[in-house]
Amino acid sequence: QVQLVESGGGPVQPGESLRLSCVASGSISSIMAMAWYRQAPGKGRELVAVINSGGSTNSADSVKGRFIISRDDAKNTLYLQMNGLKPEDTGVYYCHAAVFKAAAWGPFDYWGQGTQVSVAS
Repeated sequence: QVQLVESGGGPVQPGESLRLSCVASGSISSIMAMAWYRQAPGKGRELVAVINSGGSTNSADSVKGRFIISRDDAKNTLYLQMNGLKPEDTGVYYCHAAVFKAAAWGPFDYWGQGTQVSVAS
C-alpha cells in the first residue's frame, strides 16, 4: 500500500506563487517516476511536470519557465514550485507516482486525492 498526500493549494492572484507538496508513504522499493497532473472542471487531466528516477525533469510547454518540479528523497516528498500563476493554471493538482515494490511485479501507479489551485481571472 502506497499513499500520496498533496498540500499547498489555495486561492491566489495572477502573478503570485504557490508551492505544492506531495508526501509519499507506504511500501515503496523504488520510484520510477513522479509527476504532477492537473484537471480543470469538465476537462481532462493533463500532465504538468514529471521527474524520473535519475532526477531529470520535463514540463508541459504551458508551464515551462514558471513551474519547477523537484523531490526531496529524505522527506519522501515531491514539490511543485509554481511561479507567475495565470488564470489558466486553475484546477485540481494531483500527485502521481510509478513505484516498484519488493517481491512484486511493477511498476504500480498511485494517485493522491488532489489539491485545489484557484487563480483569479
